[in-house]
Amino acid sequence: GPLSERPLMEVRLGELHTWISTCSFSPRGLLGAVQRAWSSYCAKYIHVRQGGPAGISMLLAGYCLLSYGWNYQHFSKTSYFRNS
Repeated sequence: GPLSERPLMEVRLGELHTWISTCSFSPRGLLGAVQRAWSSYCAKYIHVRQGGPAGISMLLAGYCLLSYGWNYQHFSKTSYFRNS
């Protein structure tokens, strides 16, 4: 297709300058680019049709990291090897 309709990841390095010059940097053009990026993100990560253990494991890993981050000060002040 035309160079202006290709997504950034499909543009070759030699065509990058021409692709950027075809982009619209008006508020309407920038808003359209943000909407396309958001819909692409949703299609790839949010509205996934096939489920599996990867999504659940990512959710569990994120919860573990957040929980550790919230309780880090408590963990750093408490020593489990000290007899108190």
